[in-house]
Amino acid sequence: MKFADIAAVYLATPPEPLPSPSLPQSPARRLRDALEPIATQGWWAKAVHDRLEPLGLSFLESYVWGRAAALGEPPAGVVVATFGVFEPTFLSAVYEQGRTSIGRHAVLAAREAGAIESLTNIVADTDDIGAAGDALLDATRHIDATARPLFSGLRDLAVPTAALGRLWRGAELVREHRGDGHLAVCIGEGLDPLEMSLLTELWLDYSVGEYSSSRGYGPEAISAVMARLATRGWVDGSVLSAAGRTMRAQIEDATDRSQQALVDALGARLDAVIATAERVSNAITAAGAFPPDPRKRAAG
Repeated sequence: MKFADIAAVYLATPPEPLPSPSLPQSPARRLRDALEPIATQGWWAKAVHDRLEPLGLSFLESYVWGRAAALGEPPAGVVVATFGVFEPTFLSAVYEQGRTSIGRHAVLAAREAGAIESLTNIVADTDDIGAAGDALLDATRHIDATARPLFSGLRDLAVPTAALGRLWRGAELVREHRGDGHLAVCIGEGLDPLEMSLLTELWLDYSVGEYSSSRGYGPEAISAVMARLATRGWVDGSVLSAAGRTMRAQIEDATDRSQQALVDALGARLDAVIATAERVSNAITAAGAFPPDPRKRAAG
């Protein structure tokens, strides 16, 4: 599927504004949500796909191979394990198609150039952007990376020199740091990938399968896992039960704790970084370079 097809579905302005989910306001969650539209310019920016589509990559192949390339060129099983919430055979096929179409250095270069072009076209390079990017890079430079493969791989890449590129890379690092931590928490709770996905989509008020189907899961698999979650008392019909909401809140709290070292490293700079990120992210969304659905921004 080409970028234009994806954009028509996910980037189009809805006839009526979609309601925002009720989210915690912890420092780690506020930081993550403020940075999400910036971090994801590596796949939501049209300029990225203008570079990759002529080389044969679909939207999903650009997303999967572009994100996995931070790890090097690992076997598909390693990508499945690090991405976490995708159906394994689906993700493996997309990854293999992507990496046989274009080399690692080329996909990384296209992501970086396209993301920076997108940001440059949307926002002006100001002093607070430079300060925010440098604060994020400084905070992520020395924190422990144990059991954080995507964060570690991304941190080992060369950092862009432009201020907007540094902000983008800092945002990416925070996103992958939280994602790696979240997967660890979910594994600790005994959840499999589809259970993780369904708990999050229901927590954000998606309908059953609305989000997880985009990760390669079919109706039968989703129904089977919903039945398992019901047996545990975590869902009631097609919504989270009180016990399910408590479980998802516990996962959220533990995910926040997994980022405490990052929050501590930002220290007094946190609020200023969030304010700058909110300004840039709101401009990105208004420009149609990130989905306007607030659930999508929260889901990551």
